[in-house]
Amino acid sequence: MQVILRQDVEKVGLRGEVVDVAAGFARNYLLPRRLAETATAAKVAELRKHEQKRARHEAQTFEQAQEIAGKLEGAELRFDVQAGETGTLFGSVTATDIAEQVWEVHRVRVDRRKLDLPDSIKRIGRYEVPVELFADVTASLRVAVVPEGGELPPQAELDAIAAAEAQAEAEAQAEAEAARAEAEAQLAEVTAEEEVEAEPEADAEQVPEDAFDRAADAPAPDEPQEK
Repeated sequence: MQVILRQDVEKVGLRGEVVDVAAGFARNYLLPRRLAETATAAKVAELRKHEQKRARHEAQTFEQAQEIAGKLEGAELRFDVQAGETGTLFGSVTATDIAEQVWEVHRVRVDRRKLDLPDSIKRIGRYEVPVELFADVTASLRVAVVPEGGELPPQAELDAIAAAEAQAEAEAQAEAEAARAEAEAQLAEVTAEEEVEAEPEADAEQVPEDAFDRAADAPAPDEPQEK
């Protein structure tokens, strides 16, 4: 089943892409959550037209790319987002979001797949995101992710918050690993005890097999022996 993604979906695709997915996945997950819409012929045609229009504003030559790079590096992209007290975003800023703002603010098309952003931005702060505009031409986009209704604190404070959160996460992970190791050790100990209990007890005195056979063949005390 073909759908048009309305949001970036991990391991599926980026917003605005037409992708093939299983019908059940679309009906039960993508469509109810408004992450995608059914790809009708009319919607796909409209999407293609929109992309072709934007493509005219993409660098076509080395010289154009250099000009665009100078324009982009002299500006800052600002995202006002909802964030918690520790600076963690309630959502994220994706490569698609950055490419969209470059278009809306500067009317320049950049390929979101060529943004060097391995993971979505999930904390407030200042970032530099390289983007390849043309062969051998890369621009560094300055991105400010700002808490909604406020301003960014000094960089030293941002670094301290990030370091504290990273330490807390590392400690929690270490505790979880220690608890798992202890549980595995206890399970191994219980299993070993059960195996010992299941072993048959050795006979106090074992009768050799040949002696047992002779005893079985011997006549009873009151039974006359054959001559």
